[in-house]
Amino acid sequence: MTLMNSLMAQSAQCPVGVFDSGVGGISVLRHIHALLPDENLLYMADSQYAPYGNKTRAEIEARCFVIADFLIAQGVKAIVVACNTATAAAIDAMRARYALPIIGMEPAVKPAAAATKNGVIGVLATSGTLKSAQFAALLESYGRNVKVVTQACVGLVECIERGELESECTLALIRQYCQPLLDEGVDTIVLGCTHYPFVKANIQAIVGCHVGLIDTGDSVAKQLQKRLLTLGLLADKQAHTTVKFWTNSQADNAKQVIETLWGEPAEVKVF
Repeated sequence: MTLMNSLMAQSAQCPVGVFDSGVGGISVLRHIHALLPDENLLYMADSQYAPYGNKTRAEIEARCFVIADFLIAQGVKAIVVACNTATAAAIDAMRARYALPIIGMEPAVKPAAAATKNGVIGVLATSGTLKSAQFAALLESYGRNVKVVTQACVGLVECIERGELESECTLALIRQYCQPLLDEGVDTIVLGCTHYPFVKANIQAIVGCHVGLIDTGDSVAKQLQKRLLTLGLLADKQAHTTVKFWTNSQADNAKQVIETLWGEPAEVKVF
């Protein structure tokens, strides 16, 4: 084995780092773990600074650099920015700063435009995502032949961060934000924030089974798989893999929320 092949084989066994402005990116982590079960995964929940939607671009970039530096110090071979707002604000700066593969998110306007039958799609997202240049570019590229109805969901991320998936406050917000989309006749809704898949069942119950919901987590996992394969960084088959979590949440139930969203007991450390 050549030295280069040896280094690649060694780095292929390194973990993948995933982060979000809180626990929402665990929805993406679940897709990654399902598609790539042989990968070791590290997740960083930047809950103390959630949501990123009300932060400036400079503030978001600064947080992304702090977290990326931390994950790189843990030996990751790739980083997934499991946050639409962070992707829009900071991914170009991250790719310019770091040499390792960095995978981002984007609201699924393209697949929604392909899926709609009546030409009216809705996008539920944070204010930061909807105001971003990246989202404007998506609309320009894929929204020309459809009507796109956007809705900023202020407060919904915070409910999910607290683990309040079924609370009356959460359900009231979902009803409040979905109604304008229904009034416009949407038949397809993009879940444009990684937190929202955790209340997908509640959204579906409110909008009805005739409205399709699109979650981008699976597409991100496939993109990660493609990049790792291209670079020769896919992990070899392993009998045992690890998934580790870090959080800077000040909440007493932070570990419980992470375990609830992940779906099983988890190793959670304080960042």
